[in-house]
Amino acid sequence: MSGWSKMKNSCEVWTIESGPTQLSQSMGRLVLMTDGLGFYAVTDEIRAWAKTLSLKDGLLTLFVRHTSASITIQENADPTVLQDLKKALSSLAPENGGWLHAHEGPDDMPAHIKTMLTGVSLQIPVVDGEIDLGTWQGVYLIEHRRAPHRRSMTLHYLGT
Repeated sequence: MSGWSKMKNSCEVWTIESGPTQLSQSMGRLVLMTDGLGFYAVTDEIRAWAKTLSLKDGLLTLFVRHTSASITIQENADPTVLQDLKKALSSLAPENGGWLHAHEGPDDMPAHIKTMLTGVSLQIPVVDGEIDLGTWQGVYLIEHRRAPHRRSMTLHYLGT
């Protein structure tokens, strides 16, 4: 890894060599249509966007612009993980939970709760031009509503 050093102890410590490096930033927007409730892999789209920028080292922030959809990093190898996560979220915020807020239907308030629990933003390091995800990690937009929706995610890169 260019610009990184490794210490001798059992813990890796990385430092970025400072110098006359100029920081730059770029922004983009990823828009997708969901088919309703579920996890939607967006890792490939994010990687494709990042490659157009000729990145080196920095930080990528992803922000979902909705209160009934969210974003997460999860295992991308076994689809039963996503099925179990969907089941867990449904049990934490069931449609029949006696919610007061139901202006857009019985899945409205549970969607807001699930978004609060899972979050609307992520930060991912970029190292040597690649988003630094683990071997089995993927980025997913989570749709918390049963109906299809048009969802929008803002991508912001700051680095070299």
